[in-house]
Amino acid sequence: MGRKVNPIGFRLGGIKTWESRWFAERNYTQQLHEDIKIRSTVFNRLSNAGISHVVISRSGDDLNVTVYTAKPGVVIGKGGATVDALRTELENMTGKKVTLNIEEVRQPELDAQLVADSIAEQISKRVSYKRAMKQAVQRAMRAGAKGIKIRVSGLVGGPSSMSRSIVEIDGRVPLQTIRADIDYAQVHAYTPGGRIGVKVWIYKGDVLPEAETSGQAATTELVGSR
Repeated sequence: MGRKVNPIGFRLGGIKTWESRWFAERNYTQQLHEDIKIRSTVFNRLSNAGISHVVISRSGDDLNVTVYTAKPGVVIGKGGATVDALRTELENMTGKKVTLNIEEVRQPELDAQLVADSIAEQISKRVSYKRAMKQAVQRAMRAGAKGIKIRVSGLVGGPSSMSRSIVEIDGRVPLQTIRADIDYAQVHAYTPGGRIGVKVWIYKGDVLPEAETSGQAATTELVGSR
């Protein structure tokens, strides 16, 4: 089962939560498409800012949009001009008051979206896919990842080659363990030979329940006292 579904969706309600945090008794479809437009606008306007993900929450007619980025300075802009322009555009698009928050991703090497974007960008610039994959794996493991898996699929050898999938893996990536904190992203790289898919799984460790964690701490303290 863990190999057949999105690793993030598989863990929703367990160790992961939703990126759209609101409830609608009516107008659900309208608000859903509004969220899609907001994310599309943010990613298009800030394509060079290393955007990881966008969290949207609603309270009445107010929208709270939190942008997670590896380059907060690029998002904010000189004197806050870029973020103000983006807020105004979102307010004009939705007709609602928008509160825009910027959060920094402190370890981009452990963010699957940013790693996949980096690999896709290098492939688009005709950098060797093997080199891009190996460097991404090494950086993630040095940053503290428990395991990482990267799959690149398509005409990786050029327009005249055969379509195939190349996998680079280090450590362990337990997809079927629900308490395993696995970040996942899928990105497309556009090349003269066609579109190449890049998938990244990053395993950061297990998320244990508080009761189990406190029980382990009590057991450790008891053994230490003996």
